Amino acid sequence: MIAEGLHKSFGDVEAVAGVSLSLATGSVFGLLGPDGAGKSTLIRMLATVLTPDEGDATVFGHSVARARAQITGRIGYMSQRFSMYPDLSVAENLEFFATVRGVGKADRTRRSADLLESMGLAEFRKRQAQHLSGGMKQKLMLASTLMHSPDLLLLDEPTTGVDPVSRREFWRILAGLHRDGKTILVATPYMDEAERCTHIAFLDHGRITEAGTPDQIKAEVPGRLFELATSDPRAALGLIEHVAGVDSAHLFGDLVRVLWTGAEDPEPSLRQALGSLPAPVDLRPAAIDMETVFAYLAERRPAEVAG
Repeated sequence: MIAEGLHKSFGDVEAVAGVSLSLATGSVFGLLGPDGAGKSTLIRMLATVLTPDEGDATVFGHSVARARAQITGRIGYMSQRFSMYPDLSVAENLEFFATVRGVGKADRTRRSADLLESMGLAEFRKRQAQHLSGGMKQKLMLASTLMHSPDLLLLDEPTTGVDPVSRREFWRILAGLHRDGKTILVATPYMDEAERCTHIAFLDHGRITEAGTPDQIKAEVPGRLFELATSDPRAALGLIEHVAGVDSAHLFGDLVRVLWTGAEDPEPSLRQALGSLPAPVDLRPAAIDMETVFAYLAERRPAEVAG
């Protein structure tokens, strides 16, 4: 899939502003960004739900603007909203949506059984969709999306609002689909999910600001990362954020994360700055992760644009 110069506006709001990207077959491409960044609008254009104002994308060699019929049968699009019929059972929902997709009776029966078993929903096949938990609803939507065996999955924040255990289970399923050769584009606001992708792109105000593999993106963050543990992290943050050599510092749970760009060892300077704290301080190096990348980009990009 290749997108070139995609634009989409709603009134005076430009939701997607000239996005170009390439999605390799068999990859898991993570589309990251805050709420309102344009992720949903971009995915809906790629799914042929919305027509671009400008630009185009080719999916399996066909234009999303001019050849929708040649694309829709080979993609599976999962929206943010729960779109199953609440008063139908799990099995009835799969039967209905597979029928709409033109899946034959024998294939519907076999695929439904396989998907429900692999997703841990087999024992709930007779339960009405409205009585499922949040995580189970998301798995039902994914199962419905997979009933016609699409080659490309377009998933719009599929784990938003579900508990951490359900998120991990959902990504276990996606990992299996990836091993089976499926190509996946997934929008997510969660940085830990970005670590699971083969490629990622940051979207902000409708524009891609960074793109590459997770390791390539993390390599762009300068300096070294340290974690500081103390009984009063807010007080520690206030004491160190303006120390020479500290590029940035922010709270991360009950820790303080410090991005150090100074040439010297940070420990003497930081411990001197923290000397007024009554409790001992534990300072240790940490690996740069996607949370660090996101914090760095959030702080740096507005300044660069303004400059």
